[in-house]
Amino acid sequence: MNDWDDIRFFLAVARSGSVSGAAKTLGVNHSTVSRRIQGLEDKHGVRLFNRQREGYEMTEAAWAINEQAQAIEAQNQQISRTLFGQDARLEGPVSLTMPHDLFECSLAEDLVHFQQKHPDIQLNLTITQGLRNLSNREADIAVRFTPEPPDYLVGKKITALQHGLYIKKTNQAETPAGLILWQNEDQNTDWVKRHFPNTPISLKVDDLTSMYAAVKAGFGIARMPCYLPDSLKDKNITRFPTDLPRSDWSVWVLNHVDLRKTARVQHCRKFLLEALEKKKPLFEGKLSQ
Repeated sequence: MNDWDDIRFFLAVARSGSVSGAAKTLGVNHSTVSRRIQGLEDKHGVRLFNRQREGYEMTEAAWAINEQAQAIEAQNQQISRTLFGQDARLEGPVSLTMPHDLFECSLAEDLVHFQQKHPDIQLNLTITQGLRNLSNREADIAVRFTPEPPDYLVGKKITALQHGLYIKKTNQAETPAGLILWQNEDQNTDWVKRHFPNTPISLKVDDLTSMYAAVKAGFGIARMPCYLPDSLKDKNITRFPTDLPRSDWSVWVLNHVDLRKTARVQHCRKFLLEALEKKKPLFEGKLSQ
């Protein structure tokens, strides 16, 4: 197996356990993956996967080469990052990743200005909550809320997040108001025990914009990072005059250490840092104190 494409297709199927999953990862159609795997097996006279109803199962032959294939993949990614890191052109693609609420509420208009200033740089945005894999260049720059970024990334912390307790104004007179919590929260959550120990839970959510929508609809009280409700400036949503401790999570702008010299990445990174620095009062909850 000396063709990088062979290794790429093999690893995609090995990781996903299916041809359809590999096709989605690689951005090709189902039949292409099947044909490449069959061709690879025929080329070397071995069976790499047992075709099961529930998916593709790796054989002993596949397990025997899996670690080596991953090492070649890592080496290929290193070469790609090293070459990309020397690119001095202010043109070409830059891949960004950030949470959708951060983009929609805080950075969308700023990135329009960047695109107008650098029309030859193509911004590719991927909306995710978790860190994309910056090692294999799924993204060049990540704007993230995290307590501590991984060691292989370099970046700058903008500021720690401030949370507040928010409610719809017309609900303030209602007793009791319900609680809107995250899926993993319950009545033993610190802020609930301290401020609303006898208040029932009205709704649990798994998304910040859904939490805000629940407050706006009148489900009750929610603990949210201040940047979201404060940026939307809805006069019907108010913040309780209750001080909560600053979060352990902060706003970070991150990129892989090998991309420090890539001109277009660094221009975009600098722009994002300046834009987010100006928004520090928003992230620190000072606009609704």
